[in-house]
Amino acid sequence: MSATAQVESKERELNVLESTQQVIQDALNHLGYGPKYYDLLKEPLVTLTVRIPVRMDDGSVKVFTGYRCQHNNAVGPTKGGIRFHPSVTVEEVQALSMWMSVKCGVVGLPYGGGKGGIICDPREMSIGELERLSRGYVRAISQIVGPTKDIPAPDVFTNSQVMAWMMDEYSRLREFDSPGFITGKPLVLGGSHGRETATAKGVTICIEEAAKRRGISLKDARIIVQGFGNAGSYLAKFMHDAGAKVVGISDAYGALYDANGLDIDALLDMRDSFGTVTTKCKNTISNQQLLEMPCDILVPAAIENQITAANAHRIQASIVVEAANGPTTLEATKILADRGILLVPDVLANAGGVTVSYFEWAQNNQGLYWDEEQVEERLRHVMVRSFETVYQMAQDHDVHMRLAAYMVGVQRMAEAMYHRGWV
Repeated sequence: MSATAQVESKERELNVLESTQQVIQDALNHLGYGPKYYDLLKEPLVTLTVRIPVRMDDGSVKVFTGYRCQHNNAVGPTKGGIRFHPSVTVEEVQALSMWMSVKCGVVGLPYGGGKGGIICDPREMSIGELERLSRGYVRAISQIVGPTKDIPAPDVFTNSQVMAWMMDEYSRLREFDSPGFITGKPLVLGGSHGRETATAKGVTICIEEAAKRRGISLKDARIIVQGFGNAGSYLAKFMHDAGAKVVGISDAYGALYDANGLDIDALLDMRDSFGTVTTKCKNTISNQQLLEMPCDILVPAAIENQITAANAHRIQASIVVEAANGPTTLEATKILADRGILLVPDVLANAGGVTVSYFEWAQNNQGLYWDEEQVEERLRHVMVRSFETVYQMAQDHDVHMRLAAYMVGVQRMAEAMYHRGWV
């Protein structure tokens, strides 16, 4: 077996939970924390599995399996999204709750990480079935969640409507209005301005900061955005409006590349209700081909494991900014670092979403609501400060940005656990 094949085999063997545990352990070792800290952080403190009976539209009853994981609440209540997807696994939800802990630590929020998921395919369910499933899930987990315990939010295939149903069900159970129980709600129910674009705004700020460190002017910089969903499409628009040259975009069916720059406004207008655009275009290429095309800044904004040991040597960007969760494997991270490519990791780059979720929770608790300009100003302050903290950690310890971000994140948890007397 060749060296490359051995590396690829090793990457396949490491699942998302194991790879997350590995980076957390590396971060603790670099910071000088002993094994007792890792023993508390290597898995969630709480993993709840629930079974949810739902009356379907045809009169039958289908039982769905759901999870809620709370990684660590030493810093404060746990926080994290709920995803509806047929491939949800308990290991995935556990790992995502750990990522959320690190992410909250990176941006300095008073939270630990939480995550939830239900094994289902919402694309094959009616609105009524989704509502009954959403309410059933809240009833099943109601004892371990709440504004001061664990605050859910939207994730894959969930949205503000699902959050509204869940908030209403929780309020009925508790017999008082509880907007702070969940974030990502519609504005009229206590949602926050700027939440829909928060992830893309945060990524944009990280791109700006990274470009400064590399002496790249955003005006006319060549940018590829892999993924044209909520975060990717907003990001492409923000970059285009800033004067950058967006030379590549993609969706689930293919990719577009034009060295002279794409007409992003026209592509946004062409999208169908599922956000697909490449099926309407000629001369498409594959997502994998797009990743290896010439550019200054590459933004993986689609799914996990897109940059691996198999293609990391062929990435032509100077900067990679992860808008998606886990798009670059651990081995690929090392290869990019060795090649001098600046990688801004997901736990920093896409933390705009949880930051504005925190703003929403704070507004709910105060009963005082901010306008969009106030939200954007506060988001920029948090993201710029966090980027500088992680970048400085990387410089001080001579490590790549992913490890530096984990070091920042786990340090907050370790200090909180120490002061609480847990270790």
